[in-house]
Amino acid sequence: MPMHKPVVERMLERGLFASRWLMAPIYLGLVITLASLIVVFFQELVHGLPIIFTSKPEFAIILVLSLVDLSLTGNLLVIVILSGYENFVSRIDTASHEERPQWMGSVDYSGMKMKMIASIAAISAVSLLKAALAMSEDPSIEFDTIRLRWLIGIHLTFVISGLLMAVMDWVAGKITKH
Repeated sequence: MPMHKPVVERMLERGLFASRWLMAPIYLGLVITLASLIVVFFQELVHGLPIIFTSKPEFAIILVLSLVDLSLTGNLLVIVILSGYENFVSRIDTASHEERPQWMGSVDYSGMKMKMIASIAAISAVSLLKAALAMSEDPSIEFDTIRLRWLIGIHLTFVISGLLMAVMDWVAGKITKH
């Protein structure tokens, strides 16, 4: 015969479970952030295109890298919005939709962490490359070794963090569950 929980405990548990919906406005805020990122993307594009025809090739590469950087940031936001919502709030009912991303519904918290750190490392790599190209574009600009060292250090921190997270997930997967 199953034991019944006290009413107070059941109410508390239902309230705690319902509290996941407090995250929904945060995901809506991230959608607004994604929309604002589109504005920044097109501002960068409109600003850069007229100049591209009269500038050095390095400028074109830096413009492209800036746009790729914004794209990677947008991808990161989409991953966080959709995976976070599905993992922590509620399933998104799009199973029959033909354009549903293949990864949706299959990315757990661990997978979301790995996708996030990989995206952040890629974004930092693009920033590092942009800085190096900017220094090579104009030889009259003094070589900023301190800034470059910081960018390299930050990038390596993200890469090492990603590797350590992957190792921790691998080790956790090897441990038998209790």
